[in-house]
Amino acid sequence: MDLRKIKKLIELLDESGIAEIEVTEGEESVRISRYGASPALIQTAAPIAHPAGAASVVDGSPTAPAPPAPAPAAEERSPPSGFPIDAPMVGTMYRAPSPGAPPFVEVGSRISAGDVVCIIEAMKILNQIESDVGGVVREILVENGQPVEFGQTLMIVE
Repeated sequence: MDLRKIKKLIELLDESGIAEIEVTEGEESVRISRYGASPALIQTAAPIAHPAGAASVVDGSPTAPAPPAPAPAAEERSPPSGFPIDAPMVGTMYRAPSPGAPPFVEVGSRISAGDVVCIIEAMKILNQIESDVGGVVREILVENGQPVEFGQTLMIVE
């Protein structure tokens, strides 16, 4: 594969915010991943922080490290009980099959294993997400049209 094409793929990966791309041309194939060999271990993309005490360089002159950010307040929520339905990919979640259509599920909806619960759009492809279990939808954790990360919990089914 041409080196220019690979550089262009890297640029597209950086610009789009997707986690991984794989392209096959004939017998040649290339996979570019922002997270190395095990993307399943990464739950959210976060900027890389400088290690404590490390100096950064701005305009060619070293600067002192930034003070540590205050720790966010711990939420008092207990972990949700039930079976989580997690995002199998990075993309944008939609709760309905089309704009203006009723959502696939609402809180309180009874679903069976294999029922479509939402759609995740990734690279202009709409992927139907099916439930692995049956039960009642107790909580929907992602709003319609919001971006989701690989492994992020979308909803809870009991």
